[in-house]
Amino acid sequence: MTFRIEKDSLGTIEVSNKKYWGAQTERSKINFKIGKKYSMPIEIISGLAYLKKAAAITNYELGFLSKKKKKIITKVCDEILEGKLNNNFPLVIWQTGSQTNININEVISNRAHVLSGKKLGEGISSINPNDDVNKSQSSNDAFTTAMQITSYKILIEKTIPGIKKLRNSLKLKSFDYKNIIKIGITHLLDAPSLGQEFSAYVSQLDKVIKELKNIINNILELAIGNCRFALKVVNYISNLTGFEFKTAKNKFSALSSHETIVITHGILKNLAISLFKISNDIRMMSSVIGDGEIIIPSSSGKINSTQCEAFCMVSIKVIGNDTTISLASGSGVCKPVIGSNFLESAKLIGEACFSFSKNCISGINPNIPRIKKLLNQSLNLI
Repeated sequence: MTFRIEKDSLGTIEVSNKKYWGAQTERSKINFKIGKKYSMPIEIISGLAYLKKAAAITNYELGFLSKKKKKIITKVCDEILEGKLNNNFPLVIWQTGSQTNININEVISNRAHVLSGKKLGEGISSINPNDDVNKSQSSNDAFTTAMQITSYKILIEKTIPGIKKLRNSLKLKSFDYKNIIKIGITHLLDAPSLGQEFSAYVSQLDKVIKELKNIINNILELAIGNCRFALKVVNYISNLTGFEFKTAKNKFSALSSHETIVITHGILKNLAISLFKISNDIRMMSSVIGDGEIIIPSSSGKINSTQCEAFCMVSIKVIGNDTTISLASGSGVCKPVIGSNFLESAKLIGEACFSFSKNCISGINPNIPRIKKLLNQSLNLI
């Protein structure tokens, strides 16, 4: 492996010639060997790329950046959003978000240097990572803004569609099974009909979807910038992402606390508890040594409750993430772990709901002989 020499205020340091990051990213990589490398979610990198592109366009329109610099910065941002530079963001979440902001600034600067026809490591880039790429921004408002962008995006594109998919599958079962009378076991909170039992799950998910839609609009308020810059850059972020972001009413609050993220994840935690209940109910109803009232589809050649178990594990993970996010938000500075855990929960729930709907709920059939046997043997009917 060949290296080049990069410089910063602390001196010089070797950086791989195959990477576009600079001295400060390399120092962070060396000084924070904690956990898995490249653990900063790539979605947050994309959120920063949206911001850097919008900021370059805004700074150009306000007369703070030349057209040439604007053009090349936005070109590199497009490459990042297309996933072409993913291997240039090696940092872990166990460091301040400012390091990730510096990382993307350095990558944009050095990649722009190469796109200008120059060799990496030779000469000074015409795009300065601080004075050009990070112009009109700070590390705190940049990372917070990226976290808000990607949190909203994942909720709209993955989490809520996954919940709706599961809700609709359960709704179909509740309709199909509405006339199947079953024995209701008080301490298992069973319903008089199989359809009514499934309808309870539908109602739980309906409430969560409604709560999410009510709160997530607050995530649209971004912490970035001030005055004219803020209004224009947020407008461009909206155009680039297709979502109607707006500038936060109180930037100090948006920077220093993350109540909206905490509250939103609290809803995801409550959903996780509901999903835990639903999956355990399905396990019980399908067990041959339990109720045996339903037949679940086979998985990997066996008829067992592996989908339910996966659902349980996802629920447990999300519940744990909620404690982490709550404590991190109280600290005020642990932004990377807030963003990472929130995105993990949002993705897990969306994917788990799709999987559970497709691989379990949609293939469930009632075990009519078993249902009739349990009903006819009940002492309550004597």
